[in-house]
Amino acid sequence: MNTDVINIPDSQKMNWPTVLTLAVLHVGAFVALFMFNWRSFAVTAFLLWMATGLGISMGYHRLHTHRSYKVPRWLEYLFAVCGALTLEGGPIFWVATHRIHHQKSDQPGDPHSPRDGAWWSHMGWLLIGETNHNNAQLMAKYAPDLAKHRFYVWLNNYAGSPWLCSPWRCSCWEGFPCSYGAFAFAW
Repeated sequence: MNTDVINIPDSQKMNWPTVLTLAVLHVGAFVALFMFNWRSFAVTAFLLWMATGLGISMGYHRLHTHRSYKVPRWLEYLFAVCGALTLEGGPIFWVATHRIHHQKSDQPGDPHSPRDGAWWSHMGWLLIGETNHNNAQLMAKYAPDLAKHRFYVWLNNYAGSPWLCSPWRCSCWEGFPCSYGAFAFAW
């Protein structure tokens, strides 16, 4: 793995795709309050567990970033798709950003250091500056193990696709606002 710090331009303009996505998620979370039912709540709880538990915690973080354990390739891919469901970026972006964070934790070059302020470390780094979520070529420097697989490059470039096209999203309208609320919570 390369140990140089990546220089991602830090423009002071708003990252509108991320801002708009978060705005829609929060409006959906608000609407979900008025459409509550237990069935949708149960579906949402399961999807939240699947996306954050399997996708982010087991997949993007422990498996893809740290390579803490081994699983068959199909399960590795499934965890990556579950991670993409959170809209936190594709696997190459997420892994690269997290590896940079560990490499430069709380030092200059840390993409979301609390030394730059609580707001910056929580959300500011996502909302301001250039978006590199889909820039697999730039982020591949820190995740070459993922960048060599066409599946991960495709998923990174189209990270929102599983979320937008998934059967559970289209299957029933009543769970739609509730699942928006879950993904607003995951962010």
